[in-house]
Amino acid sequence: MDIKITKTAHPKEKPDQKALGFGKYMSDHMFLMDYTEGIGWHDARIVPYAPIPMDPGAVALHYAQETFEGLKAYRTAEGKIQLFRPEMNARRMINSNRRLCMPPFPEDMFIEAVKAIVTVDADWVPSAPGASLYIRPFMFTTECQLSLHNSKEFLFCIICSPSGAYYEEGINPVKILVEDEYVRAVKGGTGFAKCGGNYAGAMIGQEKAEAMGYSQVLWLDGQERKYVEEVGGMNIMFKINGEIWTAPCEGTVLPGVTRDSMITILKEWGYNVREERLSIDDLMAYCEKGQVEEIFGTGTAAVISPVGVLNYRGNVQTINNNEIGELSLKLYTYLTDLQWGRIPDTHGWIVPVC
Repeated sequence: MDIKITKTAHPKEKPDQKALGFGKYMSDHMFLMDYTEGIGWHDARIVPYAPIPMDPGAVALHYAQETFEGLKAYRTAEGKIQLFRPEMNARRMINSNRRLCMPPFPEDMFIEAVKAIVTVDADWVPSAPGASLYIRPFMFTTECQLSLHNSKEFLFCIICSPSGAYYEEGINPVKILVEDEYVRAVKGGTGFAKCGGNYAGAMIGQEKAEAMGYSQVLWLDGQERKYVEEVGGMNIMFKINGEIWTAPCEGTVLPGVTRDSMITILKEWGYNVREERLSIDDLMAYCEKGQVEEIFGTGTAAVISPVGVLNYRGNVQTINNNEIGELSLKLYTYLTDLQWGRIPDTHGWIVPVC
């Protein structure tokens, strides 16, 4: 791509790397590129971070035709900057766009755009332990029309946010509530796509859980409300009798990059990974028999989120004495060591930036 770069004349003051939090601060620049039917993708540019003008009649505001992704840039001990499996984010966004009748943003262009914005804002990639630059590519239709028809004009954007370690005081297990009133996704819907509507519709379950003292929601399938699927914005895995169970990606579960990485690593370590449907009744029965050894969520933000307490209809089960499990910690350590360049990359997952 021919990317036009306009650098800011007023760089922002960098936040304290010890108090970054997640998604609170934005870097100096953003990547933008337009799509027009009949022309294709055009006008790739990096410009100072600023509000994006939108017509009040833009389809994205009324009918939620938008998608997004999330990945990170990591600074190694040697000062180099690298990405983790960005091609998977690019491919997932293509699939999300296809479901929402949006034009694909090609994989090579996606990676080039991510590298370009990270290079321009390289001084925003933190060096503090556990900190990284969170990268948010997103795309939406800018076309003004109130009739419910497919759009012809879109904008692809990337913004970046320096983020601290997800667990400031160590990896602490979370309490999750099994949601059996509301549903997140159904087959034939958009559950596999990374689009805002999925998350907006799930907020009511999250609020319900928080009101009961739980930090996450474990969603069941939308048809029978019987099989476990996802936890909030993460995939979830169960270590039961030495085997790993996780919901299959059959249209209702997001195909997570961290999920896929964990499955690959676990198989290499000799674990039997079962990508099969697991009923909530069977899961609770395994818990009551003491056969559930560990439960952990997987995702870009936290990498691993161990589960210490599980509540289904008042049946409260404590997992692994409400402590992080040996396997969860081993997976977290291995993947973060790989992402920050502390161990060799034997999978070809690391993509250098600068």
